[in-house]
Amino acid sequence: MQKLRNNRKVTLLILGLLSAIGPFSIDMYLPAFENIAADFNSPLEKVQLSLTSFFIGIAFGQIIYGPLLDRYGRKKPLLVGLAIYIVASILCVFTRDINHLIFLRFLQAIGSCGGMVGARAMVTDYYNSREAARVFSLLMLVIGISPILAPSAGAMFLNYLDWHYIFLLLALMATLIFVGTMFLLPETYSGNKDLSLAPKSIVKTFWSVLSNKVFITYCLIGSIASSGTYAYLAGSSFVIQKYFGLNKSEYGLAFAFVASAMVLATQLNRWLLKNNTSADISKYANIWQAGVGISMIIVLATGILSLPILLALIFFFLLGYGFIFPNTSAIALSEMRHLAGSASALLGCFQMALGAFSSALVSYLHNETPWPMLSVMCAGAVISLILHLIARRKVKVDI
Repeated sequence: MQKLRNNRKVTLLILGLLSAIGPFSIDMYLPAFENIAADFNSPLEKVQLSLTSFFIGIAFGQIIYGPLLDRYGRKKPLLVGLAIYIVASILCVFTRDINHLIFLRFLQAIGSCGGMVGARAMVTDYYNSREAARVFSLLMLVIGISPILAPSAGAMFLNYLDWHYIFLLLALMATLIFVGTMFLLPETYSGNKDLSLAPKSIVKTFWSVLSNKVFITYCLIGSIASSGTYAYLAGSSFVIQKYFGLNKSEYGLAFAFVASAMVLATQLNRWLLKNNTSADISKYANIWQAGVGISMIIVLATGILSLPILLALIFFFLLGYGFIFPNTSAIALSEMRHLAGSASALLGCFQMALGAFSSALVSYLHNETPWPMLSVMCAGAVISLILHLIARRKVKVDI
């Protein structure tokens, strides 16, 4: 057992699984949106709010976990979060009301975000800034695999079982991760018992992180770029299944195809980091993503959008994001090692808050066409690029 605990590959695997809890919880139930709407006799837009509530829960929860990770160390808050997630997932199995599901998804998110914050903080504990970018790429690989497996698994479940059992599977998976975290994951930081959890002290800590120009700049660049990805998650079920007419199994395969772009990007990113800086890679990826976003609008406006064209464009869009996320995260956290938990929490909070906003915007603008999804995706990419180009002149980074 001690040998496994000190095995770096085992540690990376558990960190990857902790990072993937949130994405897997998002993606696995996407094929069930129409089933859930029919089961609850609820409009699809309200079912989409269960996704928005999840994003809000992750954004809010990470603010809570940040100070706890810095005060009590990494493992204890992680285990508490996983326990909350398991209980909320089991309750989702038994819910028979859409409003209850929306709330339980919020609670589920509160539990899942502990793993996401803790994993990022542990990477910062373990590795220097340049190595951290490579490790974030590995974590992104695990996160990228989850959208490939999750929708397909969800669609397969729906062929044989009620959608409620998707949440039972999530609870079982989280239980296994809980056991791995408890017995195999080494503690990387014992905590600072002198760190106060008084509201005034927490605000002061967060402010010291936010006042760092490198952190706030690259946190915003990465978070705004990611908002387009969350817009895709919110709108893909309608656009691909209802607008283009794919069934659930075909939707799972289409989702897996476009998600493979992030897996490809993370592997290429590790290779590019040997001779390029994170700042340069993320800048050119931003330019690429914005160009793809604008192409989406042009194709839609000219009336030549087809399913193959849409899937190809989304593939290239997510390819850009696969380079942006690990590099902007590494840059943002590079100067925050003394407050890695709080910095990781704020990084995740910004990302998920903008994800919640973009997914809610797609739901609000829903008009039975792909316009809301593609417009929000394009806007996020272009705004992120503008901020990135300004930052390159104003903020100096050395990684």
